[in-house]
Amino acid sequence: MYQRILRNKSLLAIATVLILFFTACSPDEKNELVQKKDVKPITYPTVPVKFINPEYEISVPAELKPFEQVEVHARVSGFVKQLLVDRGDYVRKGQLLAILEAPEMNQIYLSDKSTEQKVFSDYQYAIQAYERMVDASKTEGAVAAIELDRAKSIMESAESAYNASKAGTAHSSQLQQYLRILAPFDGVITRRNISVGALVGTGANLPLFMMAQGNKLRLTLSLPEKHAASVKKGMQATFTVSSQPGKTFSAELSRTSGLLDQQDRSLTLEFDVKNPLGELQGGDYAQVKLKLQRKNSSYWVPTQSVLSTQKGTYIMTLNEKKMQRIDVKEGIRLDSLTEVFGNLSPNDNILLKPSEEIKEGIIN
Repeated sequence: MYQRILRNKSLLAIATVLILFFTACSPDEKNELVQKKDVKPITYPTVPVKFINPEYEISVPAELKPFEQVEVHARVSGFVKQLLVDRGDYVRKGQLLAILEAPEMNQIYLSDKSTEQKVFSDYQYAIQAYERMVDASKTEGAVAAIELDRAKSIMESAESAYNASKAGTAHSSQLQQYLRILAPFDGVITRRNISVGALVGTGANLPLFMMAQGNKLRLTLSLPEKHAASVKKGMQATFTVSSQPGKTFSAELSRTSGLLDQQDRSLTLEFDVKNPLGELQGGDYAQVKLKLQRKNSSYWVPTQSVLSTQKGTYIMTLNEKKMQRIDVKEGIRLDSLTEVFGNLSPNDNILLKPSEEIKEGIIN
């Protein structure tokens, strides 16, 4: 009974002290105590940075061009005597396209041929004279040595004159061949700029014909700089053109420019496209899909973790309660991930939702 009375007195004393303490506290101090009880530690959701090398797909515009395209000019001056093809005609390599006429050229050839025959006769006579001189020199004292040398010199001069004359005749003959306009490769005539009777030649800027190769095309595109390092030999591409809706074509990388264009900072890629049935046309615009992959792994973070501000682009790491801002440069985007380049390590933890208000330093 006595112990129970002592315990009740102790509880009453403690209650009295608490009442006096709270009564002595000011209202502000009371609120502060209540707030301290309600304050919870701030937590920041994080995810580990990814060091991976995924394959990704991009879509870029491109253009289909003829594999070969050329302006056909006349090598010599003359009048158009005959036209054998027109716009839209398919021709084979070496096929005759047009015939020119230049009567004065034929006269030059005949003159050169006649001169060649005369010089050849002189050359034959010089050979015979030298051979007779050689036979006579076998008899001692019959022919002076200087006469034999002179005959040999005349023969050699006649030979040189004959060779020069023969070359002149060949030149005239070759110029006559230029009166026949031939197709340089298999293709289609895309334009005809002349008519029969027109004067054409080296002084005319307008070509006789425009030709293009249609059974093989070049698919040309400009790849942005940030993807240039992902290009590899033999990579495949699929593309569509507006003139063939719903149809997809494929091609393999044939060549690149090797260097970035200094104006738009892009790498030019070319894909050779076989077109034996003529389904595709040179000049069509295409939309190309490429599957690319970096040569080495890189760092990837959630896209929402990248914070772009006036001061720059950065992410925030939280490692062992230490908050830190890391300046980064964005690479490519893949679904919800963004490639970043900066001072990162594979063990870093990245804030999911960074903010400019979050300060760097130790987090309690």
